[in-house]
Amino acid sequence: MARITIEDCLHNVSDQFALVHLTALRYRQLHKGAALLVSNTDGNKMVVTSLREIATRKVRFREDVGDVMMKARPKLVSQRLGTMAGGDDGADELT
Repeated sequence: MARITIEDCLHNVSDQFALVHLTALRYRQLHKGAALLVSNTDGNKMVVTSLREIATRKVRFREDVGDVMMKARPKLVSQRLGTMAGGDDGADELT
C-alpha cells in the first residue's frame, strides 16, 4: 500500500466520524508505546500508521458503532423529552 486514503479506511468503518474516533484512539495507543500491527512503517507518522492498521483490518471497533448509536438513541431521546417536560435544562443528565 503505497499511499493510504480515507476511502481505503471507510470500507472497514461505518462513517467518517467513526474513522476519526478510531484513528485517534489508535494514535494514542501507539503514542503510549503499543506494538505496531503493520510492517513497513519507516518514516510514517503515527497517524498514518494508525490509518494503515485500520485499512488492513488490524484495528477495528469491538462493536459496530452504528448499532451502538441506534441502541443509545431511544434513551437519549427519552432523557431529552423528560428534561423538556420537567423544565430543567438537563445539563447534568446528558453529561
